Amino acid sequence: MTDPSIHLDTRPEELAPYLEKLADLFNRMEKAYDAVAGAYGFTCTGCEDNCCLTLFFHHTLLEYLYLYRGYAQLPGEEQAHLQAAAARVNREVASAAEKGVPLRVMCPLNRQGRCTLYRHRPMICRLHGIPNEMRRPGGPAARSPGCGDFDRQCGQRPYIPFDRTPLYAEMARAERALREMVGFGEKIRLTVAQMIAGFHS
Repeated sequence: MTDPSIHLDTRPEELAPYLEKLADLFNRMEKAYDAVAGAYGFTCTGCEDNCCLTLFFHHTLLEYLYLYRGYAQLPGEEQAHLQAAAARVNREVASAAEKGVPLRVMCPLNRQGRCTLYRHRPMICRLHGIPNEMRRPGGPAARSPGCGDFDRQCGQRPYIPFDRTPLYAEMARAERALREMVGFGEKIRLTVAQMIAGFHS
């Protein structure tokens, strides 16, 4: 989906149970992540490889609506600031893509090193950093490495199992249920900046 605007003919109270379920899942994700990161002794602060500079794409309607919930609670002047920051990021990304050059650009939610919508940030922002594994039916676990800062801090330590599979599977089930309820079948592939740009479209 290239158009950042997602328009649903659905009342907020109909969406609320799905967003509350996501909030609970996110809380459990963070607890699982913190337990493993703590076991490694890994801390994510002041990193030069700041993951907020990485161009992540997000694919769920749940995360779009949850980010919007946080955005809608901001004062008007803060929303205007985010709109301007998102527009700048989108211009830079489009220009880099046109020139075929790589780009690392700060997420528009990052203000002086802090996330403006931290409680409502997407899933990858909560799980990125430490080594993990994913299991597909009938296949072996696929393990992914930690980030550069993890390698510098903890790279010599034995792997501590962190299986994302149950968390992703629960997210997929919740996403299916929401899409069925609202009748939404489009694919989504949006950055945070593109999501924010769509909030006022």
